[in-house]
Amino acid sequence: MRAIIAMALALWLFVALMHNRVKIGRSMILSGLDLSLLLKVTPALIWQQLLFEWHNKPINQTTGYLIITLTALLLLVNVIGAAMRQTGVSQRLVPAIHGLFRSRRAALSVIPMIVGTLPTPGGIMLSAPMVRDLGDSIGVKRSRLAAINYYFRHQWESVWPLFPAISLIQGMLGVSVFSIISHNMVIMLFGIFGGIIFLLLTGIPPKGDKKVLHASLSHNLRGFMHAFWPIGFAACLYAGLNVPPAVGVFTAIIGFLLLHKVPFNTWPKIFKAAKEPDFALLVAGALFFKLNLEASGAISQITDLLIENNVPPLFIIFFLPMLVAYVTGITSVSVAISFPLLIPLIGTGNDARMGLETLAFSGVLCGLLTTPVHLCLPLSAGYFQAPLLKLIAKILLPVTFIAAAGIMMALFCG
Repeated sequence: MRAIIAMALALWLFVALMHNRVKIGRSMILSGLDLSLLLKVTPALIWQQLLFEWHNKPINQTTGYLIITLTALLLLVNVIGAAMRQTGVSQRLVPAIHGLFRSRRAALSVIPMIVGTLPTPGGIMLSAPMVRDLGDSIGVKRSRLAAINYYFRHQWESVWPLFPAISLIQGMLGVSVFSIISHNMVIMLFGIFGGIIFLLLTGIPPKGDKKVLHASLSHNLRGFMHAFWPIGFAACLYAGLNVPPAVGVFTAIIGFLLLHKVPFNTWPKIFKAAKEPDFALLVAGALFFKLNLEASGAISQITDLLIENNVPPLFIIFFLPMLVAYVTGITSVSVAISFPLLIPLIGTGNDARMGLETLAFSGVLCGLLTTPVHLCLPLSAGYFQAPLLKLIAKILLPVTFIAAAGIMMALFCG
């Protein structure tokens, strides 16, 4: 019970610090230090845990490796965004998508999904102006536009290799990226289906008689590929050849800058977008939180307590990640904190029951999409001038499809 109380207090501190506008990385570090004190984890215990990882785990599953690679990934993703803005590619993306997907409903959902493949913090604001302009032109209410932009942007979280959570799960469970993606794909498909039913099939005014002129298919396709290929290239290198995502993103950036003949003297300005130390603190803090849970033995204590009290395992696997995601509002942090507690139930390596992993990730997404702590939600409400509670209400029904997908995978593939 002490371990559960310590974890709850540490998470409460994290939320309190965020509420008081302390930067997210610093909040995570302080929360991890608080947990360390509450669980009486000494530097010696941390060192022993790190040594244990070094001697007993593959290099790509160790804390040090994850800190370096995930931090580099988060920072370099910002550089891709800066490079696209510098070359004007991002401005050509919206008309290209609208031209490729002539359906207004398809365009409204595809724009945030395409931009959502770039997992930059606060990146929801990249697609917001595009969705707002298109939605205003066809008479869609702002609250619905906010829900469409917010909900569809986050449908990649469970499967896109450039999201740090995928690397974290691979490191903790010792399974292939393909295994994670192939199982979690059900979450994405059900989520999109729920979004189509509740957000796109209603609330879109009938098409008027006004004809919209589009550029040729080849022109639109070129505009789309110019923007998407660096992201797709890095994702394919990771999923297909297991190249670390940060390495793939860096390679894509160099290729993108050379392809667009960006002058070398402007490269430093573009790479300055990676100058964000708080991202490094966020990754380090989340993994330090996980390390404390492992070094203190809290993982086995919490799991044993829940099982001894006859809490159904499936309920634990879904509800615990959902609760942590609701409290923290960050996917990678939620995975780093909750998944270590679930490893005894899910398993690792060849023994991993991936249907249960899918159930756990569906819990993460359900908590993430409905919590006002998640930065994207208040940002969307503010930008579209939509009441926060009304925005959350529009998200709830589509989110039930995500939960249903997780439950189905646990029952049939767990």
